[in-house]
Amino acid sequence: MGHTDVVTVDPAKWAHPPFSATRDQGYVYGRGAVDDKDNLTAALMTMLLLKRGNVPLDRDVIFVAEAGEEGSTNVGIDFLVKEHFPEVEAEYCLAEGGGVTRKGGQVVFATVQTLEKIPRRIELVAGGVAGHGSVPLKTNPVVHLAGAVARVGDWRPPIRLNETTAAYFKRLADISPPDVAQHYRDVLSSDPAKQRAADDWLFENEPRHSSMLRTSASPNIITGGYRFNVIPSQATATLDVRLLPDEDQDAFLQQVKAVVKDPAVEVRYPVAATRPPGMEARLDSEAFKAIEAAMTRVYDTVTIPAMGTGATDMAQLRGKGVQCFGIGPATDTEDGPKGFGAHSDQERLLESELHRFVRFNWEVVTSLAKAR
Repeated sequence: MGHTDVVTVDPAKWAHPPFSATRDQGYVYGRGAVDDKDNLTAALMTMLLLKRGNVPLDRDVIFVAEAGEEGSTNVGIDFLVKEHFPEVEAEYCLAEGGGVTRKGGQVVFATVQTLEKIPRRIELVAGGVAGHGSVPLKTNPVVHLAGAVARVGDWRPPIRLNETTAAYFKRLADISPPDVAQHYRDVLSSDPAKQRAADDWLFENEPRHSSMLRTSASPNIITGGYRFNVIPSQATATLDVRLLPDEDQDAFLQQVKAVVKDPAVEVRYPVAATRPPGMEARLDSEAFKAIEAAMTRVYDTVTIPAMGTGATDMAQLRGKGVQCFGIGPATDTEDGPKGFGAHSDQERLLESELHRFVRFNWEVVTSLAKAR
């Protein structure tokens, strides 16, 4: 599965036309080069190769190219799952969400997404009495909201590991420098002090890994007021919440209320949940074993299962019981900071790595579906 839609572009900021797929010095430049036309291309080529070679299959292989992942899932995966699930139902799904990490031109390791967090919004709404700004009021909603946002920002929900994240940090420790590896091992420790110290280090140095340990809440939008000399009657903050797949969402809302601890601030979900909680793909499944074996053959590297902190269209399939695995081509860690990563203004992918990713897809699909 791959999604055909991409995020918006500002053509003036691109060195190459964003929809040209320009090939320059070994790279393919264009919007979607690594999100998600890499998976789309590799999946399509795998289907074409199966057809061209008249490859006998013991299993059906279904290619899903869908739109809407970047913001309009109602016309994409939601529609497919609600209206056409029998046509896309499968035991396993391969889609975006993982990838192979290169550093200095050398492959370091590969990640495979076996589950993902569930995105939801929480609003903090402070209410009070409107008035003239020349007379400060104790009920000022902006002040109450500021305090609530600060308390949420300082809060880190409890660590909760699952099979995927436990395996992730264990395997990552095995291939990391000793000093860093110790932090990964301490996260798995039964000693609360060690775990807390490791968590502090991750939050400071590797916040993405800290987010993998828990349900997270990030205050990202604040609105309130319309003139500098008017105390508004309402101020609102929006939190980007990424829930662990098994999180009790109503209970978590109560936790946030307890952290805010201000009767002047309402804590609420503004809209109903749109993504279902999904099951964790099994690490002992034939699919994960096939992926791991193909990583060894094609990339000669270790495979690490990972929990996605973002969101993909696999969530809806996981909610229907499909075991989903997020994969991706090899990209350079240096590319993102230079402005060549996903959603950047010079999004690019090495042409050689696109070819290698096609080979990887072929290896996985044929090992699972080819007639014995």
